[in-house]
Amino acid sequence: MVFKVSKVSTTPIDGQKPGTSGLRKKVKVFIQPHYLQNFVQSTFNALTPEKVRGATLVVSGDGRYFSKDAIQIIIKMSAANGVRRVWVGQNGLLSTPAVSAVIRERVGVDGSKATGAFILTASHNPGGPHEDFGIKYNMENGGPAPEAITDKIFENTKTITEYLIAEDLPNIDISTIGVANFSGPEGQFDVEVFDSASDYVKLMKSIFDFELIRKLLSSSKFTFCYDALHGVAGAYAHRIFVEELGAQESSLLNCVPKEDFGGGHPDPNLTYAKELVARMGLGKSDSAVDPPEFGAAADGDADRNMILGKRFFVTPSDSVAIIAANAVNAIPYFSSGLKGVARSMPTSAALDVVAKNLNLKFFEVPTGWKFFGNLMDAGLCSICGEESFGTGSDHIREKDGIWAVLAWLSILAFKNKENLNGDKLVTVEDIVRQHWAIYGRHYYTRYDYENVDAGAAKDLMAYLVKLQSSLDEINSSVKGARSDVSNVVNADEFEYKDPVDGSVSKHQGIRFLFEDGSRLVFRLSGTGSEGATIRLYIEQYEKDSSKTGRDSQEALAPLVVVALKLSKMLEFTGRSAPTVIT
Repeated sequence: MVFKVSKVSTTPIDGQKPGTSGLRKKVKVFIQPHYLQNFVQSTFNALTPEKVRGATLVVSGDGRYFSKDAIQIIIKMSAANGVRRVWVGQNGLLSTPAVSAVIRERVGVDGSKATGAFILTASHNPGGPHEDFGIKYNMENGGPAPEAITDKIFENTKTITEYLIAEDLPNIDISTIGVANFSGPEGQFDVEVFDSASDYVKLMKSIFDFELIRKLLSSSKFTFCYDALHGVAGAYAHRIFVEELGAQESSLLNCVPKEDFGGGHPDPNLTYAKELVARMGLGKSDSAVDPPEFGAAADGDADRNMILGKRFFVTPSDSVAIIAANAVNAIPYFSSGLKGVARSMPTSAALDVVAKNLNLKFFEVPTGWKFFGNLMDAGLCSICGEESFGTGSDHIREKDGIWAVLAWLSILAFKNKENLNGDKLVTVEDIVRQHWAIYGRHYYTRYDYENVDAGAAKDLMAYLVKLQSSLDEINSSVKGARSDVSNVVNADEFEYKDPVDGSVSKHQGIRFLFEDGSRLVFRLSGTGSEGATIRLYIEQYEKDSSKTGRDSQEALAPLVVVALKLSKMLEFTGRSAPTVIT
């Protein structure tokens, strides 16, 4: 079939500013006439011509509501803008880490390689007709577009007057694997629908010892549970955990991807992953059923993860530190050593202690995976993590939830390889407590205040910045709240100079650093679609092994009181309690 290119007149709807995780709005915003088209054309216009004309692009996402319509629109706009071919995961499903893997690893039958991708996801935000939709662009390295590109996209959305689209191109059947061929003014245009999981599974098998993990999962003593929260991880869970690793089908929870995530909130934390939390023995009521030894959950686009043991929660900060501490022995991909490790600034300093003990290069970066990507592209970092349930390595340029689960299964398999016929397995809790005994424990929690009035949130942050000018005033407030909390010795706004490209990122979070190593961090999150989310991070380090077994909320209670008084949280936001505590 031959198609024609149409130029459609448009006007800016609003300044569509993509954050570190892309553009996220309610579905009702995206379905406005020209809204999605404006953003896609603004993205094409922000890229260099060789990244568009004659290029191969990936277009897929987490399957949330409006994804299928969006895919058809982007295919038609790609054709009109001179793209040579578009690759689509079957049913439009590709996890965010799988998209990165496809860009980096997949080779077409004609030798083609992808140069970028439109990923349709709002990550861990709810989906459905009245919920959230999102879109972001990833580059040829498989990582999110850098600020230089997202800034151009933003400027383009404010001045756009027309977009290109092949309106007469028929909709593609994305449910069936195959190639559709078309001809346009600039020659051939192809759309290939391919298996969503095969490239990603192949990559995972090159990283981990699947046979060793299979032996663990086949042990009668080891039980396992994985909850995809009806997100795109379900497209991979059966293939990896059941077919490749031999887990029981009953081990999988909510692994059928749904446009509205089954009406739930696809955020893998103790608040929203209710069914998994209950099954793992961490619910409010005790179950008569013995919980599995290991449990994990994913978010909507499968780049985040939550790790649980039997009646035991592993903080994301501890998780990345424990993976780094055990990677060389337990994961074949790292057998020759780690290049370095990195964490986001709000993440606890547990990884810092591992890096110091193992003499590894260490980096503290702002929140946003692109900062890790720069380090990885420069060969400076092997393993990295964020406290917001994101963990990953240099196998791709995104955080990777299933990778993190396989890393934990690898550590458990390694620790138990001589013990599968013994009396008792080494458990998740055993591994964490052994880690604390060696490296100390970073008591840590995060309070999320979601959908706060944006003006009130900015006022609170401005107040904290002003407060930082006087340590005496800060410490007077601290002692007025809790006399048993040590003094603040430094207070600042985190600023990062990238060691690779020299770029400087300012205003990355407000820090209060205490004499005993404790920290309070306040940050506005850009992951919501409405209002603002204030994130408060509270951390206390304990080296004394006799004191590392306390309940985290109990140990941190004095610092929580200080944080709420210091920030005047109730006065500014009207919130007497956070939306989520993790």
